[in-house]
Amino acid sequence: MTPRPTQQDDRVDGKQRRQATRRLPPWLKKRLPAGGAIAQTARSVRASGVATVCQAARCPNHAECWSRRTVTFMIMGDRCTRRCAFCAVDHGQPTPLDPSEPTRVAQATAELGVRHAVITSVTRDDLPDEGANAFAETVRAIRLRLPDTTVEVLPPDMHARAECIDQVCAAGPAVYNHNIETVERLTPQIRPQADYRRSLEVLRIVRRLYPHIVTKTGLMIGLGESRTEIETALADARAAGCDVVTIGQYLQPTPTHWPVDRYWTPEEFDAIGLYARRLGFTSVMSGPFVRSSYNAAEAARLLSCSHSSKR
Repeated sequence: MTPRPTQQDDRVDGKQRRQATRRLPPWLKKRLPAGGAIAQTARSVRASGVATVCQAARCPNHAECWSRRTVTFMIMGDRCTRRCAFCAVDHGQPTPLDPSEPTRVAQATAELGVRHAVITSVTRDDLPDEGANAFAETVRAIRLRLPDTTVEVLPPDMHARAECIDQVCAAGPAVYNHNIETVERLTPQIRPQADYRRSLEVLRIVRRLYPHIVTKTGLMIGLGESRTEIETALADARAAGCDVVTIGQYLQPTPTHWPVDRYWTPEEFDAIGLYARRLGFTSVMSGPFVRSSYNAAEAARLLSCSHSSKR
């Protein structure tokens, strides 16, 4: 039986919110890893000439992932045509596409020894196909060079155009990831050029056209949502056919971005993750430092094991 959202509302008033977010709680402080792997990863990234979301989005897991030689490449440049209130990626007039980029991404992936490659991008509303061909070419380049490496794509919504989504999926990614990011009520403020229902439609289209491809989405919390709204968003994603979900704490990248409303505790993340599992998600990652591509290879491995056990 599908659990129903609880009726509790965990929002706090403005004064409490400002006091609560003045400093990071203990569970959001982590030690930087040591060793030479970070420098080696940085050299491979520089040599590729391709942007990474690790750097552009100021991910708090940057050092940890790079110490494991894990990178999320961000194709089609480092300027986004949209301006979301939570995102540190630069916005403005994007640069022309580089036809050599897919090959360079594949080469860097090979040098890093990546077994599960994650490819994301800036939003390119300026392109006729919104970047679908660039994703497809990158997936094909990686699969040609590394046939045993699985590929996860994290494209923008492409306005839920079925022909664009089909083009990406036809290249053969193992995982199609598209984030709803936040709850429906906050979407107009947090993602003013996006749409909550449109993002859900992206997941539905992938599930309908390519049922064998794993669908995945991500949710940030701490933007001002209630527990009930989180549970509703998770139920909506599951109803859209989503297999995997990531739930993490929003951290304000700069003072000009959307402020943190509250820091959810590790115990609350555990409870939210349990709720998601009860909804039927095959794989759930829920924790303060969880991000959409954080430990993506592990999530893919668990999902593969789960699918194999059902055969």
